[in-house]
Formats: sequence, structure tokens, C-alpha cells
Amino acid sequence: MKIGFIGAGNMGRAIINGWLKQHAVTGEEIYLHSAHRSSYESYAKNQGLHACASNEEVVDQADLVFLAIKPAQLRTVLLEVKASLLRKRPVIVSMIAGCDLATMRKILDQAELEMIRIMPNVNVEIAAGMTALTRNEFVTTDHWQRVVALFDTIGATIELAEDKFSIFAALAGSSPAFIYFFIDALARAGVKYGLDKVTATQIAAQVVQGSAQKTLATTKTPWELVDEVCSPGGTTVAGLLAMEEAGFMTAVIKGIDATVAREKE
Repeated sequence: MKIGFIGAGNMGRAIINGWLKQHAVTGEEIYLHSAHRSSYESYAKNQGLHACASNEEVVDQADLVFLAIKPAQLRTVLLEVKASLLRKRPVIVSMIAGCDLATMRKILDQAELEMIRIMPNVNVEIAAGMTALTRNEFVTTDHWQRVVALFDTIGATIELAEDKFSIFAALAGSSPAFIYFFIDALARAGVKYGLDKVTATQIAAQVVQGSAQKTLATTKTPWELVDEVCSPGGTTVAGLLAMEEAGFMTAVIKGIDATVAREKE
């Protein structure tokens, strides 16, 4: 299966890099074009991909066409490649935030094309991603399974109703930044008490990774796991109460609220 990417930003590259590292695809199977010529051509050369001269060439070559562009570019790009899409009829895979499949189909004059919408996060690059997928009624079972299988090689996948993509984008797409922020905050606390930043960051990141793995490996709720760490009258309870007094849980939820609101603008 030949795979095309229109756009070569951070997320598109994270997906491609993840696949290549996992040997899910080869560079020979990937065709790429971006508006930033110097950037995408050097990236394609370094990774052994096909650098295409235009978006139309990507569509003409590929069986799967990934739209890895900004929302403001969607209409222009779709109209640019419309004739090629209708002629070649590849599976269109959109990773454009805030743009639903109905909008894309409207731009294409309601053409009955196979369209899949995905929402991955940057951890796909290290095969630890979380990707939501949904499809329109024209996608065949075979094509759907092949796309899901590709993303299964670089993390976990979930089929999700499109009206839940906004909250998924916040919980899975934006939250890595929140978690990096949390790790950095823990590390800075370590520095406050005499650790160097590199050592403190290593400790904090490993603890976050291990805690996430334990959460996934048990049927217990996160709050039950909290209780397991806390001894009556102990240091952990004191720390939790201080964090909650400072508004920790409220701050996290407000961060998600703001992310969802911006995605819907």
C-alpha cells in the first residue's frame, strides 16, 4: 500500500518516524509534499521517502492520502487536489483538528469518497501513542482494518464517535504537554532540595512512566491506587492535601476545558 502525506509538520513526521522505526512500512512506500520545500525535501531524503513536486502528485501515487495540514489550509488544498481525488479515489485520512468529515465532503461536493478521521498524539513516534479513529459510511472493512492496523503498530487505538474528538484531542493530544509540564514541576522541586536538574527529571519521568503502566495493568481506579500509596497521617497525604489546597485538580480540569473550547472555535 502506497501512503501519501500532504503536509510534513511535527505530527505527520511523528507518525512516519514511528512506522519506520517499527518497520510497519518502508520509506519506498511513502510519498510526501509540503508547502515548505526546503524542509520536506531534506526530511524525505534523510528518511528515504519520495519527495513529490505537488499535492496532486501525492494523490496520484498513493492509496492512502493523509491530510496533515492546518485547518485554514483545508479548503484550498482539497479544491487543489479535487480532480485527482475523484479520478484516483484513494482513502482520505484526515488528521486536521476541528474539522469533521461532513465539512470535508461538503467541500468536495458530497463526493462518495472513503474518508477516515484520526486524532493521534506525538507519542506515536516512540510506538507509545494513543490514536482515535472514525470513518464515513463509504470506507470498506478492508481499508478500515488496514489503517487501524498501521496505528496499532505505534501505540493504542480506539474507534470513537466524531462528536467525542474534541475531548479526545484534549485528553490525548494536548495532555502530553501538560504531563511534560508536571514532570518539569516535579523536577524543579527536586532541584529546590539539592538535586541537579538532569537527575531530578530522570527520577520524575520514570515515576510518571511507571505509574501510568501500573494504572493500565490493574482494574483498580486511580484513586484506589492513590490510597495504596498513602499511609494514615503520612507524608504523601500531607503532600496531596497541599496540592489540592493549591487547586491541583481544578487546574487540570480547567486546562482541559480551555483546550476543548479552543478546539471548537
